[in-house]
Amino acid sequence: MIIPVRCFTCGKVIGNKWEKFLELATGGKVPMDQVFSELGIERYCCKRMLVSHVNLIGFLSMYDLPSESLKKA
Repeated sequence: MIIPVRCFTCGKVIGNKWEKFLELATGGKVPMDQVFSELGIERYCCKRMLVSHVNLIGFLSMYDLPSESLKKA
């Protein structure tokens, strides 16, 4: 699924930081504390939202039924 727009705990907007987080974190050259400071994320709850997010859309799309089979049912 997509990253939530707001942090579940504090309500801070974090959805707009996801792409930049992936760009910085997946390279492995920048330490995580520096990644969070560049994004302006200080709270543990917001850090948790970004670090623990799992993108499931690729897995779920494998089980999507084609529209033709839905019309027959």
